[in-house]
Amino acid sequence: MRLTPKVKGPAPKPAKGAVFKAEPTAAPEIEPRRKQRLSRERDPILARLDLHGLDQERARSILVAFLLRAQDEGSRAVLVITGKGFLGDGILRRRAPEWLASPGLRTVVAGVSEAHRRHGGEGALYVALKKKA
Repeated sequence: MRLTPKVKGPAPKPAKGAVFKAEPTAAPEIEPRRKQRLSRERDPILARLDLHGLDQERARSILVAFLLRAQDEGSRAVLVITGKGFLGDGILRRRAPEWLASPGLRTVVAGVSEAHRRHGGEGALYVALKKKA
């Protein structure tokens, strides 16, 4: 009995004009000890941003400006509140991690983690920032 399928000839070529998109890469996770210090408020969160009620375009531009300003001011961690959205499936909640992993923010964002319940839980993110070079 043969367990492997028979394959004849070369693999089929993709259709002409087919576009392959790579999966969006996620920003690195914050180190566990640092996340614990943030959740227990041993490391202060000096800046917070609430994106409730904004559309995607506006939310992204405000988020980028906020992170750049926070880094310039020397913040090491910020809280970004996205909200959970309808039935826990909000567009800002899904898209914010993608935005934080974008090439334009690689020099700013050191890591991202879901916030502790007292800081918003599933509807908020801790964002660790890199030191300004």
